[in-house]
Amino acid sequence: MNADIHHVQVRPGPVAGVHAVLTHSARGFGRHWHDSFGFGVMDEGAHRSASGRGPVLATAGQLIATNPGEVHDGVPVDDRARRWRMVHISLEAMAAMADLRPGHEITQPVFDDTLLRGAIQRLFHCWDAERGDSIWEEALTSACGLLVLRHGNRQPDEPGLDHGGLKRARERLLDRLDQAPTLGELAGVADLSRFQLVRQFARAHGLPPFAWLQQQRLSRARALIATGTGLSEAALACGFADQSHLHRHFVRSFGFTPGAWRRAWLQ
Repeated sequence: MNADIHHVQVRPGPVAGVHAVLTHSARGFGRHWHDSFGFGVMDEGAHRSASGRGPVLATAGQLIATNPGEVHDGVPVDDRARRWRMVHISLEAMAAMADLRPGHEITQPVFDDTLLRGAIQRLFHCWDAERGDSIWEEALTSACGLLVLRHGNRQPDEPGLDHGGLKRARERLLDRLDQAPTLGELAGVADLSRFQLVRQFARAHGLPPFAWLQQQRLSRARALIATGTGLSEAALACGFADQSHLHRHFVRSFGFTPGAWRRAWLQ
């Protein structure tokens, strides 16, 4: 029995209308509703609730979702604390992220989906790692789009690759490595929705646009450092906030520091 456990964190998101709630609690919650979409992961324990879609049992590893205005409650199974993480996103933000149409709802309150769970885990990693807003928004768009595409009651069309639009997006990203556009601006350049851009770009290039841009920045920084450019100067020229920002991404991607790379070429 751990009835006294109750810890909640609320974290703002990368765009307006988005926040995350991380809960570890043995408490029950009375009937209530949210004016936003909610989706997330049950990380530990189990949870029972009643909603407009019937009785719900969510266990560790499963995904959970609520629609705006959906009345629900929640109690722990066997009075044991459960741990879960939720993203709450307004109707307006969801429409911008996921090609939402009027009347669109998530069909199930609890489900299993390995692909979507991976996208949600990457999104929460952005919160934990305090990633830049562009990559954070990209991860949010991917998770929202997959949720609507795979679990919505009105399936959006998924066209083939728009090679012309993707080419324009690539050129815009490469045009100013030190000044990236927002995801909305980039989608406008490609004449695609945000989710279509993220999904199609990843299909064509193996990475979504801002993760791809980060690799282009690192490649350019390596070239500059190898020819004698100072670390701070290389960082700023390639769009990193400062030398420590470049250092973190260098180590994460290559396993060695910018200084080690510099010494290898300039001995």
